[in-house]
Amino acid sequence: MLPPPGKLVSVGTHQLHIRCDGEGGPPVIFDAALGGSSLSWSLVQPAVARLTQACSYDRGGFGWSDAGPLPRTAGRIADELRQLLRAAAIAPPYVLVGHSYGGIVMRLYASRHANDVAGLVLIEPAVPEEWSNPTDEQRALVARGVRLCRYGATAARRGLAHVVSMLVRFGALGAARLLVSLVSRGGLHRADEGILAPIWKLPPEVRGVLREMWTQPKFFEALGSQIETICESATAVMSEGPADFHALPLMVISSARSGEDRLQADSALARRSMRGRHILAAESGHWIPLDAPHVVIDAITAMVEEIRRGEP
Repeated sequence: MLPPPGKLVSVGTHQLHIRCDGEGGPPVIFDAALGGSSLSWSLVQPAVARLTQACSYDRGGFGWSDAGPLPRTAGRIADELRQLLRAAAIAPPYVLVGHSYGGIVMRLYASRHANDVAGLVLIEPAVPEEWSNPTDEQRALVARGVRLCRYGATAARRGLAHVVSMLVRFGALGAARLLVSLVSRGGLHRADEGILAPIWKLPPEVRGVLREMWTQPKFFEALGSQIETICESATAVMSEGPADFHALPLMVISSARSGEDRLQADSALARRSMRGRHILAAESGHWIPLDAPHVVIDAITAMVEEIRRGEP
């Protein structure tokens, strides 16, 4: 794999990769979706870096970061992020930006370290109320995700993941899916691919790097642990998070194509702050940072400028 574009910083038990571009404050800190990495912000970070300091990082086991201690709960990840930012000498307060699973991490960070946070941008955030008391169907979904990640880790150790990556690279998607189906004993569905960033929407220069990341055992082990502990992570948000965010600048961005339950949950979350806003991204799916990066950039720009003006 290519050398990291940022730097590796020790958080005690392992090293995490962080990339910061631009100058100024407040710094904007990005955390990606469940199967995402720092590369998931490739279409957003450069534009934000022209406005202020913009930092993306890889959670333990993802991207260029070392594997971290298990289990990989959102609470552990949030604590590691704070250690990372302090060790990297990135001064608070921050604008925290979290997409999907990253939204849970950033909400826990904000509740545990409120003085570090100047604003919060949540993009299609995972809804903790849906996972704190899961249905039988959700438990089965979690179990299947964990099982598939175990198959993936085994395949990676045997080198089969490299074969799948090569087939995808040369456009043999059917053969790649067949091999994956054999490795996963038929357990992988087309919908499961949505966990990973839509690789074709990323800049060409990062696609090969991302494919390489997806062939490493540490990736599957970290992803599987995040899935396995999603209910614990959701419960932590419910028990530790504030009932409201008072006057904290808060933006919640939803895909306009989302179902009514998602839209209502995101709207209710935005209303928890007196300075909350709910933004709809038209013509976008769940991966808004890749489908409609301009919506994310505009929201972050507006928040940074609002904070700089010191608006009440």
